[in-house]
Amino acid sequence: MTSATEQPVPAAPRLIATDLDGTLLRDDKTVSDRTVAALAAAEEAGIEVFFVTGRPARWMGVVSDHVHGHGLAICANGAAVADLHANGRLLKVRALERAVALDVVHTLRAAAPGTSFAVELATGIHYEPAYPPFFLDPGATVAVAEKLLHEETPGAGAPVLKLLAHHGELAPDDFLTLARTAAGDRASFTRSSPTALLEVSGPGVSKASTLELCCAERGISSEEVVAFGDMPNDVEMLRWAGTSYAMGNAHPAAVAAASGRTVTNNEDGVAVVIERIIAERAGLGVER
Repeated sequence: MTSATEQPVPAAPRLIATDLDGTLLRDDKTVSDRTVAALAAAEEAGIEVFFVTGRPARWMGVVSDHVHGHGLAICANGAAVADLHANGRLLKVRALERAVALDVVHTLRAAAPGTSFAVELATGIHYEPAYPPFFLDPGATVAVAEKLLHEETPGAGAPVLKLLAHHGELAPDDFLTLARTAAGDRASFTRSSPTALLEVSGPGVSKASTLELCCAERGISSEEVVAFGDMPNDVEMLRWAGTSYAMGNAHPAAVAAASGRTVTNNEDGVAVVIERIIAERAGLGVER
């Protein structure tokens, strides 16, 4: 593990992939002027920037003005690719089958009594009555998971992007381990919240696997990617990228997965590395 100032950066990276919350965004959920400038400089230098987040497309307004060129973002932990130039229109969906989601619900209820659920559809999020009201969206249906996952209601059969599972007593990492042991053969489990809130996607769906698909479409190899993240839902992406940085505030799993480490999100850790990449690129005379 090396720091942002010690780790060699690739001479000609073609793509920067960055998480948002706890990574690119400061704790107050803003993008600093320094980071805005760094993102613009990367694009000007011919380096594509992809935001890769657990957020749904409808919560991407905080960065929509800072997506240049392609305008794409990977959302919902890889379950969707959205066009932020078109109000978050979903271009690609990697859905969680409703039958599988319901099976996971039943399994977690048995393995961890007291678990409550929410369902993130392509059209919005819906909750069980006991689910903590973290993100109250207008029009959300409140009902038991069996109803939420019924093919007809809500959402008229809209694809399920992810299932959310919350437990009020278990430690976050213990809950993640328990869920993976109980149902990891049927779905992908991760987390990004400081609470015991799990995010469940279809088998093989992750930030990394969708980023790999997007890169393949562009003829970009993993060695040409620089990635940033801070939580367990970033681990696969940090491992896949040729160069990767865990934030100074990162979860131990993200630190272990990354090849380097930068300073915290509140210290503009992503911008620190991008500035160095641009400076070294200019010093080497790398053409766009």
